[in-house]
Amino acid sequence: MARDYAARCPVYPMRNAWLVAVAVLLAAQEIGAPKVQVAEELEAYPTESVELSCQFNDGGGLTKLTQVSWIWEPSDGHRDNIAVYHPVYGQSFPNVAFKDRVVFLHNSLENPSIRISNLRMSDAGRYTCEYATYPTGNEQGTTTLIMLSKPKNSANGVTVQAGTKSVVVARCEAADAKPAATIEWLAPVGGNHSTSTTSGPDGTVTVRSEYRLVPTPADNGREVICRVNQKTQKQPWVYPIKLSVEYLPSVSIEGYDHNWYVGRSDATLVCLANANPEPTTITWTAASGPLPETVVVEGNKLTVRKVDDAVNTTFICEVKNRLGSSRNQITTVVIEEERQLIQGPSTGAVIGAILGALIFICIVIIGTIFFIRNRQEDAEGPPKHKPPPPVKAGSSTEMLNKPSEPPTATETAPLSPGEVYYEPTGREPVTNLDDETTGALNGRAPPVKYEKERKDHAADGHHSNDLDSSNHEVPAANISRGESFVSPAMYV
Repeated sequence: MARDYAARCPVYPMRNAWLVAVAVLLAAQEIGAPKVQVAEELEAYPTESVELSCQFNDGGGLTKLTQVSWIWEPSDGHRDNIAVYHPVYGQSFPNVAFKDRVVFLHNSLENPSIRISNLRMSDAGRYTCEYATYPTGNEQGTTTLIMLSKPKNSANGVTVQAGTKSVVVARCEAADAKPAATIEWLAPVGGNHSTSTTSGPDGTVTVRSEYRLVPTPADNGREVICRVNQKTQKQPWVYPIKLSVEYLPSVSIEGYDHNWYVGRSDATLVCLANANPEPTTITWTAASGPLPETVVVEGNKLTVRKVDDAVNTTFICEVKNRLGSSRNQITTVVIEEERQLIQGPSTGAVIGAILGALIFICIVIIGTIFFIRNRQEDAEGPPKHKPPPPVKAGSSTEMLNKPSEPPTATETAPLSPGEVYYEPTGREPVTNLDDETTGALNGRAPPVKYEKERKDHAADGHHSNDLDSSNHEVPAANISRGESFVSPAMYV
């Protein structure tokens, strides 16, 4: 028993030490934790409601709560009681600005949460839930209320006149926003912008931006975009603005074809004008004086009923709008006879001819390629013609030129393998091929026996050694590649 106790004895001090440490940590956590628990920060919008929670964490229950107060501290540092609760004397709302807008959610000191309705931008600030306690004194927790305001966005263009100075052509505004908005311009016209901000008494901010450029007639009708970004918006606010640039009329005259010949009818000139604002009047005049009698004017169109020398003049078209007037002129020359205009090929015919030429060139190129490929395949492939037969061995000039004689019995006898027999008509010798001549089948010269030829020469009284070498030389044969080659006979 003593041994068992001794083995267990060191465990109890260790266990006690752990318990003490845990208790100390819990006590320290309880001491360090705030007794008044509130939300650190809240966000709200005007006209909405917000709940400010407050709860007292007593821990051991030794603290006595006597009264709780809600104190509002605006950004300027002023402090006002807006709600008070006493367990005996009840509720009180001393601040007139929050009267009828603040209520306690629970009639209790332990949870004196309040609700503020019909919020205003000026309600932003710090709200402190403060307890009067015994014996520790006052305990408090503070919540920061952030009031947000969606911007009132607007944008518009400014009508300007074309000139040489930079002027404001568009404006964009994000008013009464909290926090302040940012404005961007998306414009391809190459201008610049300036931005200003104004703070309101309730903490809101108004941002204004102006877009400037040197206006030209070409800028009229172009589009610039104002984009507003702000925290309360789910996505950027985008507004396109069309520029309005006013300018004097730009006048041009069309219709003259340099072929006003005497007697031509209904020759027409048209006066075209580009202006902002729109033209109010269009007037035709002649530099030589009043318009000829054959001329008729209808709006911007001048028509010559019958061309004569009277219209050999300069016509002037003048266009007016609210800003002023502009003019253009053209001189018409009357010729005696009609000028024959040689009409060139139409655009469609030219395009068709070009396409046809391109197609023809492609066909020629493709045909050439196929032709070259076929020639290469023919050169690289096996020969398509049958090669000539090989030159027969054992022939000589003398034998080939020997006159035909009737065959003898010996000559008509069957030939032994490899023996050569000459036809009496001077045709090529016939060689008997058998198994011994299989070499000829493989492209080599067959073995040839010259015994028959030797006997014929002996019968004629000629010794083989006395034969004229010039009569027995074997003529050189043109042997192409792949044919059999046989050496000439040797006489002993």
